[in-house]
Amino acid sequence: MDSLTVQQAVARHLLAVQAVRLRPDAPFTWSSGWKSPIYCDNRVTLADPAVRSFIKNALADVIRENFPAAEAIAGVATAGIPQGALVADVLDLPYCYVRPEPKAHGMGKQIEGRLLPGQNVVVIEDLISTGGSSLKVVDALRAAGANVLGMAAIFTYGFPLADQNFADRQVPLVCLSHYDALLTEAQALNYIPANALDSLAAWRQNPAEWGNSKQ
Repeated sequence: MDSLTVQQAVARHLLAVQAVRLRPDAPFTWSSGWKSPIYCDNRVTLADPAVRSFIKNALADVIRENFPAAEAIAGVATAGIPQGALVADVLDLPYCYVRPEPKAHGMGKQIEGRLLPGQNVVVIEDLISTGGSSLKVVDALRAAGANVLGMAAIFTYGFPLADQNFADRQVPLVCLSHYDALLTEAQALNYIPANALDSLAAWRQNPAEWGNSKQ
């Protein structure tokens, strides 16, 4: 994969380990109720040492390039927890992780680990859909006094709503790969037929309507 871009290489890795599955003719149902031709579970990459190492080093490179002032790494619970820990280890930086809500028992913490007021933090996420849950973590970190430099993620569906949500909160987002790159690589590797591309592209533009049309 030496001649591939990072976007292409990550897309191929996700397909190879079946972290991403494409089924335009037999859609998945998300927890939101949306019908979707794609299902992404990047936790699967943790089981493959070569893919795991590629992703952690690519995320570390993204942070060095885009957020050189980073002083700490924060993972988004739950899928971003191991990815964030791996990246923090590569960069030799302090690490914490953040729950969507404070614990209902014990110390009632939302942020686990040590976070200093004013510390420059980069958030690590595995997958960006609308960005809602990821940005709750940003809110929690800011409320705790952290200076959130931005977020780095493995993959994004590229929904316009997500772009708007991150822009509204003034959170720079850098992703290793995205939906368009995935479709290109999936077609090149014969994971999907050429006649499925129009339907797959239509889903990304309006997933709710795509789901209705499939029922």
